[in-house]
Amino acid sequence: MSFEKQNTLADHVLGTLPREDLDIIVELVLHSGSLKDLATAYGVTYPTIRLRLDRVIERLRAGIQGKKPDPIKELLAKLVERGELSSGGARALRDLLQKRNENSEKT
Repeated sequence: MSFEKQNTLADHVLGTLPREDLDIIVELVLHSGSLKDLATAYGVTYPTIRLRLDRVIERLRAGIQGKKPDPIKELLAKLVERGELSSGGARALRDLLQKRNENSEKT
């Protein structure tokens, strides 16, 4: 990991994140890293805040690698967050799509 000096937020991987992700990172730090306290502050359940944080982590990793987030994963995460899809259902859909993509690449 590199901690090179950067002049602006736009020069930093955090500058690639949407405002809502930056806000949750700030709140997480202010709550001393406690996801339980963060969930309480946002008025959501622990699993919901865990999913949101997982999405932030995925976006950060993509940004570090110079990639854009996967739009399918983004959509599935939003549906789970809004309670429109279970996390198990989202994983099943994601896995099915990955298998489909792998099979189409083989042909």
